[in-house]
Amino acid sequence: QNEIKELDKKTSTSQTKDTTMVGADQDENGCLASAGYTWSKVNKECVKIFTGIQLNPAKDLANEEMVLCAYVLFNENGDQAEVFLPNEESIVLTKSTKNKSWSNANFELTTKNGYALKKGTEIIYIGDGTMGNKVTGSDQQEE
Repeated sequence: QNEIKELDKKTSTSQTKDTTMVGADQDENGCLASAGYTWSKVNKECVKIFTGIQLNPAKDLANEEMVLCAYVLFNENGDQAEVFLPNEESIVLTKSTKNKSWSNANFELTTKNGYALKKGTEIIYIGDGTMGNKVTGSDQQEE
């Protein structure tokens, strides 16, 4: 009889279904993280950050198991750049007409033979300016 109870436990456990709803991971702005969307502060919409300009770590990471890239999106008129660093909240940089770069207190994005992101005086990310196709929205059906 104990064997039957153990068998029933295994059967009932394997029959339990995942009741998590698809799309239940919306953030406060309605962006679906499971669909790859993140809120853009400068564009005021849900975007897929990997469609922006990809920046790779400036340090040689040949021995690292995983390389985490940063991405840059610009607002419509180009006077603000939003940098999405791995595992951090995005950073908004404002364009300076003096040196044609985007900056805030700690970061500076420069363009010379591509893009370079500095934190203080150290270049932490670089990219050739390759840009993906901009994708916006929230993957929700219109009602």
